[in-house]
Amino acid sequence: MSDDDLEELRRKRMEQLQEQAQQGGQGGQGQANEAAQEAAQQQAEAKRQALLRQHLTDEARKRLNTVRMSKPQFAEQVERQIISLAQSGRIQQQIDDGKMKQLLKQIQPEKKSFDIKRR
Repeated sequence: MSDDDLEELRRKRMEQLQEQAQQGGQGGQGQANEAAQEAAQQQAEAKRQALLRQHLTDEARKRLNTVRMSKPQFAEQVERQIISLAQSGRIQQQIDDGKMKQLLKQIQPEKKSFDIKRR
């Protein structure tokens, strides 16, 4: 699937959720709020993905997805960092794989080392 196909699917899903929210208002207020929250979350996620797609090369996105498989919280932290840099205008060009490696090393927490001394 291409990015355009994914965007089209997201747009259709958003329309469905909005229709359900409008119809849900007749059936119950709780369902409408829930559908509206879900729609807002999906819209925010779509914006995040679009920003990442715009500022990361394919290799950098693959590396980030690989990190997400092993450390999901760390990947979220890296994504938030990239998005904040992009929104503040501090990213001049796309982040390639080499820059992604540097960014991951900078953000990665210090490893705790334990020295065991035997007497």
